[in-house]
Amino acid sequence: MAALEPLDRSTLPPGVRARFVDGINGLRMHVLDAGDPGHPCLLLLHGFPELAYSWRAVMPALAAAGFHVVAPDQRGYGRTTGWDAAYDGDLGAFRLLNLVRDAMGLVAALGHRSVAAVIGHDFGASVAAWAALVRPDFFAAMVLMSAPFAGPPSLPFATADAPPPSPGRDIHADLAALARPRKHYQWYYSTREANADMWRCPQGVHAFLRAYFHHKSADWKQNRPFPLAGWTADELAKMPTYYIMDLDQGMAATVAAEMPTAAEIAACRWLPEAALAVYAGEYGRTGFQGGLKWYRCRTTGSYDAELQIFSGRPIDVPSCFIAGKSDWGIYQRPGAIDRMQHAACTRMRGCHLVDGAGHWVQQEQPAEVTRLLLGFLGRPS
Repeated sequence: MAALEPLDRSTLPPGVRARFVDGINGLRMHVLDAGDPGHPCLLLLHGFPELAYSWRAVMPALAAAGFHVVAPDQRGYGRTTGWDAAYDGDLGAFRLLNLVRDAMGLVAALGHRSVAAVIGHDFGASVAAWAALVRPDFFAAMVLMSAPFAGPPSLPFATADAPPPSPGRDIHADLAALARPRKHYQWYYSTREANADMWRCPQGVHAFLRAYFHHKSADWKQNRPFPLAGWTADELAKMPTYYIMDLDQGMAATVAAEMPTAAEIAACRWLPEAALAVYAGEYGRTGFQGGLKWYRCRTTGSYDAELQIFSGRPIDVPSCFIAGKSDWGIYQRPGAIDRMQHAACTRMRGCHLVDGAGHWVQQEQPAEVTRLLLGFLGRPS
């Protein structure tokens, strides 16, 4: 098999470079960067099913504003290698604090002792939040996109002389018991069969990703999110099927039902076919298991104990939140966006919901996202 090369320059905007950086916490990281390496660093962390490539439209303007802009394919993704792709392989390497270690190692390898801001989208927002929480000296500011951070998990309190707590309701049993039986996508992503369902789906990876990106974008007009009253089956079932799936379907079948028409695909300027082909080529080669391991770390709760070390600790660096106004991710964890603004982040400088964007906000509306980022960073747009 031929050795992987960096992403071809023809797929990238002018001024954005692709390279490998070796020796990063056991990884050979594939990295996009733009701007002068001597300038202050901005670290951009993608989510699922995305890549460093997901930041392509905002990188040139951030670099032009005087930053060294760095976006890696994170552990489990794209052309970054050195991670275990087997379902039964090492899971602990994908836990949040090790992902923070990946980020710090990359920044240090590139010659920076800190970053001006860490900016994360989707699951990358979780890494960004934990980075800012545990090393505020290294990550001087933080921007989260699409996924609010509600704070670290709490330690059980005043339990020494209390009776054992009664078990709570099983949300998964409650979802399955609905008149229209349902299941939560994160727990589906944690199953053994999820990777093959998406990677080897009948429609092929390109069509799967087209439908997936469409379904969660502002182009799917049924995306009209609102706050949920609580973490109950009846409330969760109000969300679209890409979050609360039909019990008997995988994700490939779920999004196939919302495949855009040929006319809608032709009209999609934020994700033309050539750009989608980059994603399809990467996921067609790697599968999805690397990203799915991130979800398993969360749903199994296997690493909550080490996160409870930080129970009650807020994020004290300047912070900002940006999401699409049509993004259900804002509300999928009831109450999280309020806790982020009023408790988890002590220096929240803005919470922005962008018109004309769903979940892929930095791709759907890159000009407005860039304007908001530069305003937060104190640079003229």
